[in-house]
Amino acid sequence: MKETCDNCGADMAWDPKVDALACPYCAHQRAVERGGDVILEHPLEAAAEVAVGLGVEMRAKRCGTCGAKVVFGESATADRCVYCGSPEVLDQEMNRNAIRPESLVPLDVDADTVRKNFRKWRDGLWFRPNALKKVSTKDAKGIYVPFWTFDCDVDSNWTAESGTYYYVTETYTTVENGKTVTKTRRVRKTRWRWASGYRQDRYDDLLICASTGISAKLVRRLGDFDTRQLVPYQPEYLAGWLAEEYQIDLDQGWTEGEETVRQTQYGRCGGDVPGDTHRNLSVQNHIFDVRFKHILLPVWSATYVFRGKGYPVLVNGQTGRVTGDAPYSWAKITLFILAILAVLGAAFLSFSALQ
Repeated sequence: MKETCDNCGADMAWDPKVDALACPYCAHQRAVERGGDVILEHPLEAAAEVAVGLGVEMRAKRCGTCGAKVVFGESATADRCVYCGSPEVLDQEMNRNAIRPESLVPLDVDADTVRKNFRKWRDGLWFRPNALKKVSTKDAKGIYVPFWTFDCDVDSNWTAESGTYYYVTETYTTVENGKTVTKTRRVRKTRWRWASGYRQDRYDDLLICASTGISAKLVRRLGDFDTRQLVPYQPEYLAGWLAEEYQIDLDQGWTEGEETVRQTQYGRCGGDVPGDTHRNLSVQNHIFDVRFKHILLPVWSATYVFRGKGYPVLVNGQTGRVTGDAPYSWAKITLFILAILAVLGAAFLSFSALQ
């Protein structure tokens, strides 16, 4: 996305510090006009009727390692994947039939905050090599990551065996000091009975990541996004930044979303079963009024290299939360275990001496 400065003619970019387009040369700023206040949601069956493309000419590169397809403006370059750091990135044609993102959360965390939060995260890691404190995130890239959101209503009917605990006193015999003695003990038992129930639930903005570049594990650890801060999509928000074209399409996204709904309902219905425990829970769900949005959410992505191996780090572009992978120092872990064993050994010897 290319936006020209009205003052000096240079390329402008979205600046998270001022929430506006800003010129890096003359500091001229330009607000991005919001295209109305309505965040569009579409019935799942109307997917063929929504707008396609990003609404602006951009180039695309696809990573041959993780499969991510990232789009960027004319003046930007990309010789490595922004997610996994692989140099196997190839020019690709953009999918002009891809569903257009109709809302996004603007990037709100700047590069200085990313570096500060990364250092705090890095320095707070336990059992890591001391040399890790020297790595930095100078190559961090801000990128808009594609997500699907789903709304739906669910009616759930369930049946189960409800268990209630009760206790009885049992008599038993045992041998003590060579003699047979009779004793009693309390034994917990379960009284089972059939139960059934019904509940209604509504899901709002269930998030499903549509990226293949970010691991599902890191997405879960990245923390929540506040979708109440979504604004109608405008190409200007992408100025100076990268965006990923979704590789998980709407059908795949809803398949994952539907399974999430079913698993969640199973847990909720299990919580509705009366008594102390339950078994043979069966849940029948009726999912209806499914609606979707294609949105972009801001993430900073970096890959640092430590002893020849790359490690991904992500920063939530809305909250600043950092997550990533890091190597362990097995020498530190071994010393810690030995220290614990030494303390336990000393305590045992002290106890034995007192005895």
